[in-house]
Amino acid sequence: MKKHILSAAVTWLVGGCLVFGVETQTAPGWPEFHGTARENRSPETGLLKRWPEGGPRLIWKYDDCGWGYSGVSVADVKIFTVGDDDGEQEDGKERLIALTLDGELVWKAANGPSWTGSTPGSRTTPTFRDGVLYHLNPTGRLAALRAESGEEIWAVDLKKRFDARFGVWALAENLVVEDDKVLCLPGGSKALAAALDRRTGKTLWTTTGLADKAAYCSPVVLTHNGVRQMITMTDRSVIGVDVKTGKLLWHYPYPMNFPQHATTPVCHEGHVFVACGHSTGGTLLRIGPKSQSVEKVWHKQDFDNCHTSVILLDGRLYGSGCRLGGKSFFCVDFLSGKTIAADNTLEKLSITYAD
Repeated sequence: MKKHILSAAVTWLVGGCLVFGVETQTAPGWPEFHGTARENRSPETGLLKRWPEGGPRLIWKYDDCGWGYSGVSVADVKIFTVGDDDGEQEDGKERLIALTLDGELVWKAANGPSWTGSTPGSRTTPTFRDGVLYHLNPTGRLAALRAESGEEIWAVDLKKRFDARFGVWALAENLVVEDDKVLCLPGGSKALAAALDRRTGKTLWTTTGLADKAAYCSPVVLTHNGVRQMITMTDRSVIGVDVKTGKLLWHYPYPMNFPQHATTPVCHEGHVFVACGHSTGGTLLRIGPKSQSVEKVWHKQDFDNCHTSVILLDGRLYGSGCRLGGKSFFCVDFLSGKTIAADNTLEKLSITYAD
């Protein structure tokens, strides 16, 4: 079995500041998966236009992050990530990790068991809000911990509370915190989606009316004509859920050629782009004026981004085709779906925009 070992490193890309965008307590940082607003766009400017010979200088490296695929969040003058103990240990734990901006360990704290099923390792990035980290373990343990110390404030087992159901690669949702709510998609018989009180873990509302299971998608939240809604993908659909009440506002069947549904939706001005790999393709949807329905604007089979990022910039989508589908790196017009450029020399990429 191939081991996937996490390590955290910082390189010097910006004149006078770190690539993560944090120098002081008041800096904007990168508080959750894909950053503020989940647009995967950094506010940093002044990056080097040309790298020095041999690449950017390595400032520090921290190797003891464990197994997994988690990204980093940066807030409160700290770097946070997650890693599992050795994936071959039956009694291993999944651990949140806090580092200083100099790469020194501040604390480690366990959140449930390691995932030892298909593709072992951590999945998700901690979400930071007001001094607290919110994190979902692959097995369904959702916990809130103090960012300063790693002390657990509360925890909820989504399988026990909502009968959470998920696929072969477990739960991989990066949690959204919206006002006083932690939003999640257990995909359970007792709740398709749910909102928990972010201070206590108490259930505030649940969504029913659709028998879908959880996929591997991380949601976004938008306001359309005054209706605040969470947009995400289940194992069979794209859905919109009223953030205030939990009402299922709309759903759009999205059958896939392979059970992934991992790409975070890209939303802009009442439109939602979703994609799935293995030639399932990418689709732009338009939300109805009363948020009670959606309609397809276009579908592009070769833009079948499977589990990397898609970025919207200046009216254009950038993302990768699946290695077993479209294969190219694409630039696509957001509203028309027209291919502006495609590069088949690049393999599947994870991308972030800055400068």
